[in-house]
Amino acid sequence: MSVTQNEKKITAAKTGKSSGKGRTTKKTVRSSSKTNKSILVLVESPTKAKTIERYLGKGYVVKASMGHLRDLPKSQFAIDVDNDFAPKYINIRGKGDLIRELKKEAKKADKVYLASDPDREGEAIAWHLAYLFDIDSKSDCRIVFNEITKPAIQAAVKEPHAINLDMVDAQQARRMLDRIVGYKLSPLLWRKVRKGLSAGRVQSVTVKLICDREKEIMDFVSVEYWTVGTKLKKGTSSQFEGELTLIDGKKLKIDNGDEANAVKEAMANCKWLVDDIKQRQRVRKAAAPFTTSSMQQDAARKLGFTSKRTMMVAQQLYEGIDLGRKGPVGLITYMRTDSTRISEQAVQEAKDYILSEYGGEYYPAKANVYQAGKKAQDAHEAIRPTSAALTPSSIEKYLSKEQFKLYQLIWQRFIASQMVPAVFDMLAVQIKNNASVYKDREFVLKANGSKMKFPGFMKVYTMADSKEKDVVLPEMSVGDEIRLMKVEPVQHFTEPPPRYNDASLVKTLEEAGIGRPSTYAPIIETILARGYVQRVSKNFQPTELGIIVVDMLQEYFKDIVDVKFTAGLEGELDSIAEGTVDKLTLLRKFYGAFSETLEKADAAIGHVELPVEVSDVPCELCGRMMVVKQGRFGKFLACPGFPECRNTKPILKETGAICPKCGGNIVGRKTRRGKTFFGCSRYPECDFATWDTPQKETCPKCGSLQLKHYYRNGRGVLYCYNDKCETRIDNPINKELLKQKKKSEKAKEEKDG
Repeated sequence: MSVTQNEKKITAAKTGKSSGKGRTTKKTVRSSSKTNKSILVLVESPTKAKTIERYLGKGYVVKASMGHLRDLPKSQFAIDVDNDFAPKYINIRGKGDLIRELKKEAKKADKVYLASDPDREGEAIAWHLAYLFDIDSKSDCRIVFNEITKPAIQAAVKEPHAINLDMVDAQQARRMLDRIVGYKLSPLLWRKVRKGLSAGRVQSVTVKLICDREKEIMDFVSVEYWTVGTKLKKGTSSQFEGELTLIDGKKLKIDNGDEANAVKEAMANCKWLVDDIKQRQRVRKAAAPFTTSSMQQDAARKLGFTSKRTMMVAQQLYEGIDLGRKGPVGLITYMRTDSTRISEQAVQEAKDYILSEYGGEYYPAKANVYQAGKKAQDAHEAIRPTSAALTPSSIEKYLSKEQFKLYQLIWQRFIASQMVPAVFDMLAVQIKNNASVYKDREFVLKANGSKMKFPGFMKVYTMADSKEKDVVLPEMSVGDEIRLMKVEPVQHFTEPPPRYNDASLVKTLEEAGIGRPSTYAPIIETILARGYVQRVSKNFQPTELGIIVVDMLQEYFKDIVDVKFTAGLEGELDSIAEGTVDKLTLLRKFYGAFSETLEKADAAIGHVELPVEVSDVPCELCGRMMVVKQGRFGKFLACPGFPECRNTKPILKETGAICPKCGGNIVGRKTRRGKTFFGCSRYPECDFATWDTPQKETCPKCGSLQLKHYYRNGRGVLYCYNDKCETRIDNPINKELLKQKKKSEKAKEEKDG
C-alpha cells in the first residue's frame, strides 16, 4: 500500500491517539488554489529562510521548520507490521511551540509552499508538513530549487507541483527498514553482549568493511624485495636517475641483499649505451565537478576534513553567507547529489570567466560534459558555485577559514572541469650494457623524463592524486654513451593494504552501492559514536567490541553485514522512488526472513564476555585496579566497581618532555571531541597546553622546551617554546605564530571597539 493509499488511515488513527480519545476526528484539507495575496514558504533552516525571503520580497513570508517536525517515536517500535507496516508518527518532543507558531502563520496565508530540500528526506519533510497544516499533498504545494539564488527561487515559485509520493514512500521504506533492524536486533545485542549497543542496516556492513580490512592487515605476510636505482650522466650534463628494470630479458626480481650486491658489482664493470628513445605526449583531462562523494574525498585528502565537517561547512555555503552589501547569498548548489550534470547557464558563466581570465586556448571547442555513474539518481546538478564570478579571493573576507577552503576547492574544481586538458611531453630512454665481466648478463636501465607542455585545467586545479613534476633529461640519441656514476640497491618490503580513512571509506561505500550521498557522513559518525571503530591517525581501526559484534552478526545475520545484499536493498529503494517497486512488497520480503532469523539467533547465542583489560592504576576512591574502557572518543580508565563507584580517568600518554611553566610532566590528552593535544600533568594547577608535539630533547641554544608543528602535508617543523630564543628569528613557524597573534589581537580590538 503506497503513501497515497495509506495516508487517510494513518491520519485517522493518529488523530484519535493524539487526542487521547477512542474516536477519529475528521480533518479539513486546506485548498491551495486561493488567490495569491500572501504566501508562506516553509524551508528547513533559518539561514536559508533569511536568504530566500530577501529574494522573494513583499507578499512572501519565509519560515523554517528546523528539519523534521514529525517522526517515529524513539521510545517504541512504532511500526504495525500486522497492519501493512503502518507507521505511528508523533510530533517531535520540544517542537510544539514551533508547530503552533508555524500553524498561526499558515492560517494567515492564502497559500503555503513547502520548500524543504530537494531529496527524499526533504520530500518526506514536505509530506509531514502537509499533514500538520492540512494541505492536500496532491495539490501544487511543493517547490524545489537546486541553488539558493534569486533566479532559481523566483523560477521555483512559478512552477509549484504536487509532493512526489514515490519519493516519500522510498524515504519511509528506508526509515522503517532501519527501524526494524535497529529496534529488533539491538535488544539482542544488549542481552548477549552488553547494554547500550546498536546494530544498523547500513552501519553494520560499514563496520564489517573496516573489520575485514583489519583482518587483511593482521594476516598479511610481508615479503622482502629490492630495487636498483642509478645515477647516470651524459658528457658534461647534469646527473639524471635511471632504474634497473630487466636482467637477461626478464623483469627485475631480487629477493635479498646478497643478490642485490652481486648485481651492483656486475653493473659497475659495464659500458652503457642508449638503446631506444620514445617520445610521446600525454593528455590529462579535468575531473568532473564534485558530487557529494568526490567532494568528501577531496576535502579529506587536501584539507584534512572529516566527512561530517565537510558536509557541515557545505551546508553553510549552500544556505547562504552574508556578503556585506549584497546580503545573504547562497554560494553553492545543493550539496547532496550523485550527479555530474551542470546547467547551461552555469556552463556559459564558466566559459565567460575562462575566456576573460585565461584566453581562448584554455576553453575547449565544445563544452565538457561528464557522464554520471551507473548507480547515480541524477536528481540534482553537480556541486558548483552559484556564480562563477564569485571568485574565492573576492569573498574571502566574508568567510570563515573553513568556509573559504571548501568554497575555493568547489569553485576551482568547477572552473577546471570546463577547461581543456593538461598536456605533458613524455620521454622514455632505454639504456643497455654492451660489455661485462659476466658476459651472459644483460642489464636494461630506464630513465623517464616529463615536462608540462600546456597546463590546461591545471592552471586552476590540481588533482589530489597528481604526481606530475618536471623531470628534465639531457638530449640523447640512440648509440650515445652513458656513464654510470652510482648504483643504489634499496631494500623494500611489501606492505599490507592501508586502513580506511574518510576519503577511501566514502569511495568504497559509493562503489559498493551502500548508502547514498546524504548518508555517508552520518554512517561514519554513528559507528564512531557506538564505539565500534576509532580514528587512529585519521584512519579507522575497529575496536574489540566492533570485531565481536561483527563476528556475531556474520554468523547469524549474514544478510545484515553482506555488502551485496545491502547494495541490493539500496537499489530497491531507488526503484520505489522511481515508482517501479511497491514499498510494502519490499518490507514484507525483508521482515519475513529477518524475524525468522532473529528468533533462531536468540535461542542459539549465549552471553558473550567482553575481554577486560586491567590497568596498573588504582582507583583513588575505592582502591580497585581501574580497567580500560572504550568510549566515543577512544579508550579511558574506569573503576570496575560501577555503579557503586563511578570514577573515570583519561589515559595519559607520557611524552618525556618537561612543562616549561612548572616543571611537571607533559602528557597527551584529548578534547571532548576526541582531538589530541598536550598539557601539563598537574592540571588544573598548571594550565600549560599546546597542539604541537613536545620533544624530549631541549633546545640546543637556550635549553627550553622544543615543540614540533605539523602541517597538513605531513611536513614537521621544530621550534623553541621560548619566543626570545635566537633560533626563532629565521624559523618559519615563528612567522606563522606572530601572524596568528596579530590576527587574534586585531579581532579582540574590533570586538572591543
